[in-house]
Amino acid sequence: MKRRPLFGCLVGICLGISFAVPQPSAREGPGPSEERPVLRYGAHVSRIGTLDPHRASASSDRAIADMLFNGLLRYRPGQAPAIEPDLALKMPDMQILNGRQVWTFKLKKGVMFHPGPGIAPYPLTADDVVFSFKKAADPAFSAYAGEYAGMTFEKVDRDTVRIVLEKPLSSILFLPKVADYAGGFIISKRAVEARGYACFKNRPVGTGPFMFQRHIPGKKVLLRANDAYFRGRPRLAGVEIRLIPRIEKREAALKAGRLDVMTGSGNPAWLKRMRKDPEVVVDLHGVGEVMTVHLNTSKKPLDDIRVRKAILYAIDREEFIQKASPLMVKKVFSPVPAQAMPGGIREAEAKKLGLDYPVDIARAKRLLAEAGLPRGFSLKAIASEKRIYRFVYDLLSKQLARIGVRCRVETVPHAQMHRRIRADEADIVIYDAWRPNADVYLTRFFHSDSIVVSGRTPDTNFSHYTRADALIEAARAEIDPQRQVRLWVHAQIQILSDAAAYPLFYGIQCQLRRPEVDYGHPIRASMALYPQFTERTRIRRDGVP
Repeated sequence: MKRRPLFGCLVGICLGISFAVPQPSAREGPGPSEERPVLRYGAHVSRIGTLDPHRASASSDRAIADMLFNGLLRYRPGQAPAIEPDLALKMPDMQILNGRQVWTFKLKKGVMFHPGPGIAPYPLTADDVVFSFKKAADPAFSAYAGEYAGMTFEKVDRDTVRIVLEKPLSSILFLPKVADYAGGFIISKRAVEARGYACFKNRPVGTGPFMFQRHIPGKKVLLRANDAYFRGRPRLAGVEIRLIPRIEKREAALKAGRLDVMTGSGNPAWLKRMRKDPEVVVDLHGVGEVMTVHLNTSKKPLDDIRVRKAILYAIDREEFIQKASPLMVKKVFSPVPAQAMPGGIREAEAKKLGLDYPVDIARAKRLLAEAGLPRGFSLKAIASEKRIYRFVYDLLSKQLARIGVRCRVETVPHAQMHRRIRADEADIVIYDAWRPNADVYLTRFFHSDSIVVSGRTPDTNFSHYTRADALIEAARAEIDPQRQVRLWVHAQIQILSDAAAYPLFYGIQCQLRRPEVDYGHPIRASMALYPQFTERTRIRRDGVP
């Protein structure tokens, strides 16, 4: 692939250990302040996918990006979806000029980039911001390029940036694009230009509270404190991300004091045991993922709405929640989770509209008989080998068997499941997903362009649904937030009325920590999918505050 000169000047391949800045060693190099501890975090993966924040999608990759980089705005630590200024001095000004929407950002002064291979620390300027968004908008160097289509990025002066949109967006849709998530991270222009993009991918340079130190593939990633951080000197000397995929090994290391924080499990028995253990603290927090049943409306007999509604009346949402774990999963009544973002439908509203689909086996059987299927029929499903997918398909199969619907479930490796359901091999798909806003949920799962295989831009519309396009597009074009939310709600009323999908539950995150760990902020919801370690995070050792 031919790359643009802006990112393609490869002055050598830069590996983490090749250009590591010499450091004192304490627990493999905490940095300059020995009195501060290094926080050791046990991640549930065996490898890191990427150190480029504009490509980070896995939870471990997002966690690292969160510690190394900032956005113009940020999700308030532990309190998403609340947004506040980060590198920007204040929330942006918006104007309509010559028919185009213009957002203007003033940058904070005194924000310093980390040192990197061949570069010294230097102050953030508008050049870095423009450079970062141009990279985020380039599909050759970003997994989120589509989010920035139709935008131009301009330097007004050293400390001012202007983003111009051909098609205006509401603040609900625009502000997350410039926050510390996905393509919104600001990177060092000098770091890329000095050594090339290949180097930057291995030696990332940002402005965050921690700096990259070393990556030992398959074992750990070491970060050290950025003592010049613009929000203040971190209370930790660094963070050590240890890659430990097996839950029993993470648990043993935490209880032995070899880890301070670890990714937990949604297994109900394990979670119950951990909550009774006085040696650990269990933190349950968002953001969560919505587990949704998608019915292929293009295939017989699911093309008959009576059949789809029969399936929905046979599903027992409460049984899923009780058997999964009421602590980890919550009720959800629309594809967009109302407890996480604007645009969802809450339980009372769903019941008032008759879209909650309470269990009614007699009604389900009557609908099947009316559709000419009194003895039921068979459905093909493809499940992942992951515990949560095996659980939901097993219970769904048992529930649908009550009305004579037989699920032929094939269990395959997780990656293979993703490939095959996108190849349209299943009649019914259960999918677990988090998306940052209602437009992304609705566009990717219910717009006709996103129909698997046959859509104009195939994505995850497993139901082959086509009847909400106008509402989804109208909502996207609406710049009044209140009208936009109403359109999102109307789109979901249409989807639920047509019984194209059924939201099962909303699952949240589980993290364990030793009692002496203080995150420094509330832990309600984190877009970074981990508790977030910031300059305020600390570990109390031997009674020292």
